[in-house]
Amino acid sequence: MTDKRLKEHPILPIPSLQKISFTWNGSTMWALPDEMISSALLANGVKIFGKHKKDGSPQGIFCANGQCSQCMVLLNDFPVKACMTKISAGDEVAELRGDPIFPKKSNAPYSKEIKRIELPALILGGGPAGLSAGIELGKMGIKSLLIDDKPSLGGKLLLQTHRFFGSISAVHAGTRGIEIAKKLESEIKKHPSIEIWTNSTALGIFRDRVVGILKEGKEYVILKPQVTLVATGARERSIVFRGNTLPGVIGAGAFQTLVNRDLVKISDRLFIIGGGNVGLIAGYHALQAGIEVVGLAEAMPECGGYKVHKDKLIRAGVPIYTNHTIISANGRTEVESVTISEVNELFRPVEGSERSFKCDTILVAVGLDPVNEFAIKAKKFGMHVLSAGDAEEIAEASAAMFAGKIRGVEMAKMLGADAPDVPENWVKTAEILKSRPGRTENKKNQNCEDGIVPVFHCYQEIPCNPCSSVCPQHLIKIEEADIRHLPVFLGGKSGKKCVGCEKCVTICPGLAVTLVDYRNDPQNPTVTIAHEFSNRATREGDSVTAISSEGEPLGDVTVTNVRTIEKNDHTILLKLQAPKNIAARIAGIRVQELWVSEAMEEKITRITDDTIVCRCERITAGTIRELIRKGYRDVNEVKAVTRAGMGACQGKTCQPLIKRLFSEEGVPFTDVTENTRRPLFIEVPIGIFAGVSEEK
Repeated sequence: MTDKRLKEHPILPIPSLQKISFTWNGSTMWALPDEMISSALLANGVKIFGKHKKDGSPQGIFCANGQCSQCMVLLNDFPVKACMTKISAGDEVAELRGDPIFPKKSNAPYSKEIKRIELPALILGGGPAGLSAGIELGKMGIKSLLIDDKPSLGGKLLLQTHRFFGSISAVHAGTRGIEIAKKLESEIKKHPSIEIWTNSTALGIFRDRVVGILKEGKEYVILKPQVTLVATGARERSIVFRGNTLPGVIGAGAFQTLVNRDLVKISDRLFIIGGGNVGLIAGYHALQAGIEVVGLAEAMPECGGYKVHKDKLIRAGVPIYTNHTIISANGRTEVESVTISEVNELFRPVEGSERSFKCDTILVAVGLDPVNEFAIKAKKFGMHVLSAGDAEEIAEASAAMFAGKIRGVEMAKMLGADAPDVPENWVKTAEILKSRPGRTENKKNQNCEDGIVPVFHCYQEIPCNPCSSVCPQHLIKIEEADIRHLPVFLGGKSGKKCVGCEKCVTICPGLAVTLVDYRNDPQNPTVTIAHEFSNRATREGDSVTAISSEGEPLGDVTVTNVRTIEKNDHTILLKLQAPKNIAARIAGIRVQELWVSEAMEEKITRITDDTIVCRCERITAGTIRELIRKGYRDVNEVKAVTRAGMGACQGKTCQPLIKRLFSEEGVPFTDVTENTRRPLFIEVPIGIFAGVSEEK
């Protein structure tokens, strides 16, 4: 039996839980209690959940967030979304093929009066923005109700194993997202005036200024709040490409949900589309889970995410193809490879630049759209409504936290509470936290070669100050008024020396701080780096390839010490002995072999139905597919019916494409009668065979 569950992870604990059994299409499989059906199926190696009712195309997980319906299955004969429905012992789960037939009810359903509740404050969304707003309202004792559609509070924080950027004092910078979620949940539950409904979904906002809620999936409740905060986050964008609905094409949020929340290794070889923070971070999470990241394609000339996120991937050995887009996801019933291409200045594919890579999963991370329909409706109907987090403006979770804090105070004032005005410095901090990446400097590393020296491998202005906040000697300076400035080591200017406490190395969210110790051997100093790949074992005495911040191999160096610091969220510190001329340039080590990212010799693109297969006779792929689906297995019959292969080239161009169509339709070519090849190889004037000559 296939077991795709993670066995180890450098950050996340792997719990030992009693398994339960269920059936899939009549076969017994194993699941964990209370996990979603989709996770249970994927953990058992099942990627195809059903067939589309229109054309029978395979369907599988895409969003894992209830936003689409690609993961519909039959649970005990009833259609459900697999990503939003928990599995129970003894459940019978089956593929959904076509429209479901609902089971008949023997008795008329019992109905009761709908409950209506009036309340001062309603918060839609229990992510970083909603929780932060609720905490502020709770501090003032304002009766509020927070609604979230998930079983646990925290939103996307629950999926983030990396440390967060921003300010330590304002938004817990330097702490992993999963830990921030725990802090916020613990804080909001201290306030008795805040009521929380999890597993509950806002269904709509109506013109009589009420909000319809499906409470815990069982009860419809109508709420009439005095003021509402919409903190519903964002949904992922998608793009159109050939094969984009194949099982194995998945959104970044779904990928992180399944890997980091449910601990399911849904992929062995992953390719990423999109170089924003979401795609870059997801790639790093994949590496932590032991998944090979074949590459990342970004259509713009440069990745839109933080440079330190990009640098982490490059150092690990993941190639990033800028000015590239996806052409197709390839495979018959699920993803088997991806084809990408360069794009020109109009973002159109450059013919002849295509490359294909073997992979089983394509992660789509091409941006987010605010889930703002609730706010739009509320404003239209004249309700008192505010928005925060991604529902207001797409930004980092740290910005969402601080925006929620501000909105909580504003809600209190709207309710007439004795609340202070929002301080000006809060407004400025909020603007800084949601700012886009700033300029990139070609900063030279410190040239001091005495004692212990911290080296900063961050060259782009982003809001971040953990390293300066934790330095016990106050030797790292970042402008307090604007934490987007790059860090500076004061060194001898202050009369103090670095004591080598390593706090700046362990807390850096970008793993972009190293320590170079020249004291014992100035010619071969010791370099301390942060490392988060325990499943790719590195031991004392190992020879590893040192990498610069830009991904340049600097040479092989020796690991002299490996330490795991539990109090720093399992960060591993590696000490490397390196020649003086490269020591300050070392930013990390390669964790993925280069062969993982090699392109296939063959360029593969999936043929769409409107694609011309036979150029000579203008026969489309759809016409030939229709015959294959009717049972045609003789290429000569296909030729006779369609004229494909009867044109001037006599099938030289179209016959390989027709063979591929049989393969895409799941027909082994051993079951197909090939086209009978007859003379002539090229066109010849018939008079030639009669000896006719044009010479006089």
